[in-house]
Amino acid sequence: MPVPAAPAPSSGCAPVHTAPAFTQLAALCWRERPGGGIEVLLVTSSAGRWILPKGWPMDGLAPHKTARIEAWEEAGVRKGKATRTPVGEYMAIKRTPQGDDVPCLHRVYAIRVRRQEDRYPEAHRRDRVWLPPAEAAGRVDEEGLRDILRAFDPAASKRPLREGRAPP
Repeated sequence: MPVPAAPAPSSGCAPVHTAPAFTQLAALCWRERPGGGIEVLLVTSSAGRWILPKGWPMDGLAPHKTARIEAWEEAGVRKGKATRTPVGEYMAIKRTPQGDDVPCLHRVYAIRVRRQEDRYPEAHRRDRVWLPPAEAAGRVDEEGLRDILRAFDPAASKRPLREGRAPP
């Protein structure tokens, strides 16, 4: 899906607080480990960083359903149940095709993975890895995403979340 155009430049004065210019929807894919505990799925970005599958909102589609589509396209998650409410949100800087750095809010939806395929739309351009949440947190760059991964509890992911907070 194409990246929306960057907002028009301001008068040159930096605001005290910058509101997000865009929102993306991310999939925190997870599964139970045979010996107990859980692991979460990370994929590589086009720049080779470890991230969650994520993408732009899709017209006419609920956010959690968009997150499921991104999980399929970027990570091969064929079957899984997504939470209807985000399990967390974090801010990150997104570079637009024009080269501008703009703030982007990422809403994270948990998806319990039931089946994953080896052949999927972006398999040729992404690596993927399953890791315990604490180890996954050590591989991502965004501080807010690290907080969400470290605090992730599938049992608590069904509760609505206060804006801008990771699960308790």
